[in-house]
Amino acid sequence: MYPNDGFRELGRHECLRLLATAPVGRIVYTRQALPAVVPVGFGLDTDGAVLLRTSATSELARAVDSAVVAFEADAAHVDTHSGWSVVVTGRAEIVRDPPEAARLERIGPRSWAPSPEEVFVRIEPELVTGRELAAGRTMYGLHLSA
Repeated sequence: MYPNDGFRELGRHECLRLLATAPVGRIVYTRQALPAVVPVGFGLDTDGAVLLRTSATSELARAVDSAVVAFEADAAHVDTHSGWSVVVTGRAEIVRDPPEAARLERIGPRSWAPSPEEVFVRIEPELVTGRELAAGRTMYGLHLSA
């Protein structure tokens, strides 16, 4: 990102605050040696880890367990030409510890497509980056004329 490209870099705390406001995000992982992107409902744990809930037998659960993944969420305001995007990169793990799974059952995200046997996937926030586009600025940081 260039200093005058119209975007503002977001700090980790601001990224996590914005991420908590998004209803849906996208997980990016490798499927058969190719990138795959799937929209998912999610939640954040108290330490900023991204939490997903999915079927225990899903392709997603098998593909991301113990893999490094990226998770992205954003908001776009078309009328004002503004918005933000946050990316969390880290290792995804299926939560196997019964007490931890019970805790997440109480506080974690609910599945949008419930299945008889579900698991929580935890993505450790090893790298958290984000950027915001302020309204009314060109890619060079110049204000648009009225």
